[in-house]
Amino acid sequence: MADTNLFLSKSDYAYAELRGQILSGTLPAGTRLAQYDLAESLNMSITPLREAIRRLSSEGLVTVETHRDVRVSTMSSDEARQLFEVRLSLDPTAAELAAGRRTDEDIAVMRSAVARLLPVTRQWGEEALTAHRAFHQALYRASHNDVLIRLLDDLWDKSDRYRRLGLELPPGDEPRTRDLQEHHQLVDLIEDGRAAEAAQLMRDHITHSLTATAISALEDREGARTG
Repeated sequence: MADTNLFLSKSDYAYAELRGQILSGTLPAGTRLAQYDLAESLNMSITPLREAIRRLSSEGLVTVETHRDVRVSTMSSDEARQLFEVRLSLDPTAAELAAGRRTDEDIAVMRSAVARLLPVTRQWGEEALTAHRAFHQALYRASHNDVLIRLLDDLWDKSDRYRRLGLELPPGDEPRTRDLQEHHQLVDLIEDGRAAEAAQLMRDHITHSLTATAISALEDREGARTG
């Protein structure tokens, strides 16, 4: 077990642990969470675990059913599309603001992050996703808008399950290579202060993202179940 002293409370630790496992897919959608077993595995009583579950429920990551039965929330094309639509609005705003507000340090951090990027394919898996997130976080922070940064970080977390689904359905080498090139182009535009162009490129980038791929896959699956 990780050092719980890093967290404010046992409830915070349980929340962070379960949230991470849900978002990474370690606890897949539909998994039943046996609360007493979980509490024992986390070396805590049931009370802080239930507090953590209430927080996860408020975020829509778990569903509390009758008789305190708790399951990891299902994934749906509706939720994926809603997350996609909000990112399609906010990510370009972050790029536009970054182009007008970035510092030399911001550019250095983005350059370092973009140098570590890998094609987001099944071959590179988690390593590529981690590097991808680090780049986008660097770009968000260059906007110097704390509210926007928090919103986008939360959206990124909630999109992770869908992003991983998209990773299982690679569209081929060309789109992922284009995706990699767009990150480098975004840094160039932001460094040059070309705000409108940075916003438009980010909008195109999100349009062809893994979440967009996941929406189509989920719609196909849902259609097959109801057909």
